[in-house]
Amino acid sequence: MSDKNVRYKHNRLQQLRGFYYAAQEGSVSKAADRMFLSQPSVSLQIQALERELGASLFDRNGPKIELTHEGKLLYELAQPLVEGFAGIDESFQAQRNQVERGRLQIAAGGSTLQYVLPTFVERFVREHPGIDLKLQNVTGHEGLELLRAGEVDFCVGPLLDITEDIKFHPIVEYEPVLIMPKGHELAKRKRILPRHISRFPLILPPRHLSTWRQVEFVFAQEQLPYEVRLEVGGWEVIKRYVELGLGVSIVMSICITGNENLDVRPVGEHFPKRTYGVVWRKNKQLSPQARGFIRVMDPALADTLERKGRRE
Repeated sequence: MSDKNVRYKHNRLQQLRGFYYAAQEGSVSKAADRMFLSQPSVSLQIQALERELGASLFDRNGPKIELTHEGKLLYELAQPLVEGFAGIDESFQAQRNQVERGRLQIAAGGSTLQYVLPTFVERFVREHPGIDLKLQNVTGHEGLELLRAGEVDFCVGPLLDITEDIKFHPIVEYEPVLIMPKGHELAKRKRILPRHISRFPLILPPRHLSTWRQVEFVFAQEQLPYEVRLEVGGWEVIKRYVELGLGVSIVMSICITGNENLDVRPVGEHFPKRTYGVVWRKNKQLSPQARGFIRVMDPALADTLERKGRRE
């Protein structure tokens, strides 16, 4: 195939547009006005199309043109293509912000899924029933790996280490509390210090999770020895073993319902609060579905992300 023919094929859509609008208007000059081109440019497009197809598309009678039989056939074939192309911008703008369909994948830890997200998920699912929502139960490290690999839209949870490629926006914050079996001697103290807690065996989540790191940091600062008697996952499990008298634990206030057979005391003076928020990749535009979920959690953040997306 010659370079000339390749060039014609590359310009085929533009040629078809020139032909189609000329047929609609019954005039090459009016088609040119519609396309914001000169009349000779559109005439050359139509002539090139006729040469390539080996067909005469118009009967010409001075400035007036009429479709030939072959021209009518091509007009019918070209109509959906040209009209579809003309509507691409409008369809794209309509669908780019479409939140009612699509898929959304969120990574979060077990405690976040159980205590933080349910209210937000319930509202989002009720308002957007057409969204296929998938919640992945992972550790914080695993969630970041999925985020960087593009396998989830964003993560929700606490973030202790913020790296250059990650953004974290806080949503909610909870106080740490010490939980003990009913009647425990620590519950009688007006003020509970880390040195008081370190005398008793602890029940903590696995050491690769953030709670262990925070507790370890506080005792290390105070240069206090401590014993972890049980290492178990999930605050509900931890509460159960504390109720059985096997140790004490430090958990976040969100997991306390008031129905537990426990003594509970705040220890936020000595142990860090837990901030849960949205984690996403820098320089990656979030989907409309993702922004829709974030809007349920924090409307102001969603507005900021949408403005940023429009600027980019």
